[in-house]
Amino acid sequence: MFRRSFVDALKTALFATAVALFCTPLHAQTIPNHNDPSAHKDALDLSLVPSIRFLTSSDFPPFNFKDPTGELIGFNIDLAEAICSEIDADCTMQSWPWAQLKKALADGQGDAIAAGVSIDANNAQLMNFSQSYLQLPGRFVAHQNSDVGASFDPHSLSGPVGVRRDSAHHSFLKAHFPNLTPISYDSDLDVLVGVAQGALEYAFVDGMRASFWLIQNDCCMFIGGPYFDAQFFGEGLAIGVAMDKQNTLRAINIALRRLAENGKRDELFFKWFPLSFY
Repeated sequence: MFRRSFVDALKTALFATAVALFCTPLHAQTIPNHNDPSAHKDALDLSLVPSIRFLTSSDFPPFNFKDPTGELIGFNIDLAEAICSEIDADCTMQSWPWAQLKKALADGQGDAIAAGVSIDANNAQLMNFSQSYLQLPGRFVAHQNSDVGASFDPHSLSGPVGVRRDSAHHSFLKAHFPNLTPISYDSDLDVLVGVAQGALEYAFVDGMRASFWLIQNDCCMFIGGPYFDAQFFGEGLAIGVAMDKQNTLRAINIALRRLAENGKRDELFFKWFPLSFY
């Protein structure tokens, strides 16, 4: 569900312009560490994983897509290459249509999927999951003219907040902030435009989508911090690994832990997400 709705949102020209800004990072903070500390205890002999065959798709910017020359690029592509570099493994990347990726993995066409796989029960029947490498928080957005700023506390407020109709963010708002009144719109973009035009004082939306919109619309800003909730927003994105590739799974987790510790994961994040949604 996340992938389909997000791809639809990225079809707008607004996002295409925002992606072009990935080379001018605006980072001012670090990225939350979603890795399991127990990964430190994994003493796998990495020579047991001399190579990893990654599968991906080519229609999911900024995660994995083709540049004008036809080369696969994106956050997931860079992450897969960094994983292989950390554990000194040969890395190959095959592009498949999204709908065929899971079957290709099950048929042994690859060892792992690097394409924004959601950690959920349906996928768990078909593959193992690496540590989560990216989680997708909800964020409040307000106009730059708002006088709330760093003191923003949604528990102390009352009144309307724009949300996408029937979204996880709508449900989260009702569950955790009963003092706020959700005002439903058809899309996150409509909600954000409502803030920009003054029809709404606040919005509560998907942080990643909002980050690209905010790059192009300096009228508005994130306020407060990110909200993570597995029940409403899922457990994040992971590398999906074939069921029979346990050593590959362990090696990928070791690499993800190293990338978080040495700062390379943060470098990749800010390359592709220039305005942090954390």
